[in-house]
Amino acid sequence: MISRKEFMRRRRQLIRMMGRGSIAIIPAAPVRPRNRDVEYPYRPDSDFQYMTGFGEPEAVAVLIPGRDHGEYLLFCRERDPKMETWTGRRAGTQGAVELYDADDAFPIGDIDEILPGLLESCDRVFYTMGSHPDFDRHVLDWVKRIREGARSGLRAPDEFVSLEHLLHDMRLYKSRSEIRVMRGAAKVACRAHRRAMQACRPGRHEFEIEAELLHEFRHANMQPAYPCIVGGGENGCILHYTDNRAVLRDGDLLLIDAGAEYDCYASDVTRTFPVNGRFSPPQRALYEVVLAAQAAAIRQVQPGNDWNAPHAAAIKVLTRGLVKLGILKGRSADLIRNEAYRRFYMHRTGHWLGMDVHDVGDYKVGGEWRVLEPGMVLTVEPGIYIPEGSRGVAKKWWNIGIRIEDDVLVTNDGHEVFSVDAPKSVSEIEALMGENR
Repeated sequence: MISRKEFMRRRRQLIRMMGRGSIAIIPAAPVRPRNRDVEYPYRPDSDFQYMTGFGEPEAVAVLIPGRDHGEYLLFCRERDPKMETWTGRRAGTQGAVELYDADDAFPIGDIDEILPGLLESCDRVFYTMGSHPDFDRHVLDWVKRIREGARSGLRAPDEFVSLEHLLHDMRLYKSRSEIRVMRGAAKVACRAHRRAMQACRPGRHEFEIEAELLHEFRHANMQPAYPCIVGGGENGCILHYTDNRAVLRDGDLLLIDAGAEYDCYASDVTRTFPVNGRFSPPQRALYEVVLAAQAAAIRQVQPGNDWNAPHAAAIKVLTRGLVKLGILKGRSADLIRNEAYRRFYMHRTGHWLGMDVHDVGDYKVGGEWRVLEPGMVLTVEPGIYIPEGSRGVAKKWWNIGIRIEDDVLVTNDGHEVFSVDAPKSVSEIEALMGENR
């Protein structure tokens, strides 16, 4: 878990970067209706959670560097015993101060009266437009109200700055506490993948295997970080397949992309394995190409290398492997230059990972690929997808979809793979799936 001291450190860091004469406004995510009078389980906005640790809706965090009466303010719901009987306990304004270290706290219903006065004293507003459109209108109304009072001596802020420029760069570099949490999320994801391999049999449904994953997540008091992808056979060639309803067939592969979320931090792990526990020769040949490409990509996760280095390494191995198997024809260098591999490998080799599965952070800085630095966490996930009917490709390769994905931390002297406990070599997978059969 992330400690209160960690949240305080983050706020102090952001306040230093903002400078005096500034104000930052960070709203919580709204509650989302699922249907008529049922709501989706509440999940805090990642930026708001990162700065506050306050997990309730209808809240707004405000940071004002140098403010005499407190730099960190929290607007939140008041205690209400009647409503808490229905929807759960609230911290209230007193809890916001005592439990979440706000310098001061106010009822959310008073924000229209209080926040315009706080804006008047500031030259610069740090706020990210577009993330919460309904709240955007409140911010614009407050500024408009101040401008309308210009004849009375009121002065509106002169500058609006997107808060994400500062905040998302902070989130890109994981602290020791964040790394511990992410290791925990990856460990549970690996247990779930092992459980799925052991439970898989021809004739079972994709949703039955998904249930095994969800059992492991909830047993550890975690949530799925995203809808589980459980695609057998041809469904493994659909990158974001989530129907998870088909029957698993003897002789097919099963691609599972599933990660656990722990304390709002995600893991993201993919494994591909044979439904019947044994790779066929064509499946094994393609699988070994993807596995070699992933190994080459992970080796490139080193401080000082750029973001694109793992992708370039994976493409090189994938293309050579596809040529060797006769699936691509031509010189590897020409095929890479012409991006011929994109017919069978259409996505990048990874993405940032953190509070969001596709986490925040620029991939290029000044037009150049970003340099990898210690504390960054990324996925490494090459794949090959050959759907039925692929022209010019022998039928033995059809309906083979393979992706292998791990979560990797950039360290001071190399990298650490968080998801190492999920089997991925052919021998490891076949041995595990052969137990108790």
